[in-house]
Amino acid sequence: MAEGVHKITEQFEQEIARYTGAPFCVAVDNCSNALFLALKYDGIEGKEITIPARTYPSVPCEIIHAGGKVRFDQAGQSIKGAYRLKPSRVWDSALRFTANMYLPGSLMCLSFTGPYKHLKLGKGGAILTDDYQAYLWFKRARFSGRRECSYLNDNFDMIGWNFYMMPEIAARGLLLMNGFYDAHGNPIINDDVEKEYPDLSRYPIYGGKE
Repeated sequence: MAEGVHKITEQFEQEIARYTGAPFCVAVDNCSNALFLALKYDGIEGKEITIPARTYPSVPCEIIHAGGKVRFDQAGQSIKGAYRLKPSRVWDSALRFTANMYLPGSLMCLSFTGPYKHLKLGKGGAILTDDYQAYLWFKRARFSGRRECSYLNDNFDMIGWNFYMMPEIAARGLLLMNGFYDAHGNPIINDDVEKEYPDLSRYPIYGGKE
């Protein structure tokens, strides 16, 4: 069980899971870090991961940080909704947030950062999964390897990252989630967001060519 201030984050995660149809949700501080954790857990080290050439710049960064190699797919001039980082189980769902969106077997990474997202928290993200072991790993990996208790009472046995969603952001998210249901309590369907991005395959830092 979450203790103290961590309880509000747990409640927010449960509400996101209920709305999206995912068995489990882990909230983090942004979608880029959600992608990194999902890729690390999926074991992409040394593997080639294919993504659209036109996407947000942090996506190839997280592939590289997680030990993978970037391969760009040239199709399309923009991104709409969610796409898979092939052949991994990871999906970049920064531009999709709607009822019952979860795809079984996937690690779907959400974004609540910026003015174009349906759930506008200023900054935040989450990972949706049906893998209980992944859920447990994400909860500790995002919290410097810690369990959700006082560090004076913890037993440190895992290396993690400082990607935790602040409880005050989770509290705001929990309030805003009321707006994703109609007056009868039925979940509202949101259209996918579409955004134009630069052609990242032009930049050698990502493994592309000028």
